[in-house]
Amino acid sequence: MKKKVLITGAAGFLGSHLCDHFMKKDYHVIGMDNLLTGKMENVAQLMPLENFEFYHHDVSKYVHIPGELDYILHFASPASPIDYLKMPIQTLKVGALGTHNLLGLAKAKNARILVASTSEVYGDPLEHPQSEEYWGNVNPVGPRGVYDEAKRFMEAITMAYHNFHGLETRIVRIFNTYGPRMRMNDGRALPTFFRQALAGENLSVFGDGQQTRSFCYVDDLVDGIYRLLLSDYHLPVNIGNPVEITVKQLAEEIIQLTDSNSKIVYLPLPQDDPKVRKPDITKARQILDWKPNFSRAQGLAKTYNSIILQS
Repeated sequence: MKKKVLITGAAGFLGSHLCDHFMKKDYHVIGMDNLLTGKMENVAQLMPLENFEFYHHDVSKYVHIPGELDYILHFASPASPIDYLKMPIQTLKVGALGTHNLLGLAKAKNARILVASTSEVYGDPLEHPQSEEYWGNVNPVGPRGVYDEAKRFMEAITMAYHNFHGLETRIVRIFNTYGPRMRMNDGRALPTFFRQALAGENLSVFGDGQQTRSFCYVDDLVDGIYRLLLSDYHLPVNIGNPVEITVKQLAEEIIQLTDSNSKIVYLPLPQDDPKVRKPDITKARQILDWKPNFSRAQGLAKTYNSIILQS
């Protein structure tokens, strides 16, 4: 009997890669997405397959899955500033009501649940690099608070279900991730730079470009998530690539990779934009025996090739 996994946000960037991964591992995969930011073409390759089901559903509403369920991976949420600033209430609801519904489903099915948290729980950090023990520096009433606090609540209610009901729970804190199927218009730096460079437009860098990010290729991230799901560890774990670069350096690398004539232009820094971002992955190394394998040069080249094939 194949193990059965429910993946929410299945038609999104990360969710669709997780669906692919679990299908390759011979699971029965149930994808769920309300297509607010996801696209059916991300899972089109799976739709004809016998062991894949798809539910068009909003997890903020009651979730019912017939039969047994072994695992739930909760990845439903708008995940970029352009999305959650446009859809602040949906973002809060999927992090709060959606997580509550899925924890209830996990309890009813006696399933293990992994929830997708984020490095944004650290806010604009005063500790660098960021370890799981750091409590963060988040502005709850700022524009980014709708996403940051939704994820912080997600972690809190997940731990409550673990502690009060004895539910098998896992929490992954995801750092900047990229790869094929990124939405070019999602407002985040890396896909925006690709889109602008390929269109011959100037690349928009906010502030002086000296703020840092740490970019993890999607295949590495998915491997880390899978290892965490099957581990015995219930506290949050950072999954990301600790190689840190400035946003300006990233823009320069993408201009070079795409052989673009684009220039860099500087725009005002958005409110509460993190100045630094770098995961401490000591726990992932020790508990999961995980580390990223793809260099940024490899990952960017694979991403660029996928964009060219799609265009």
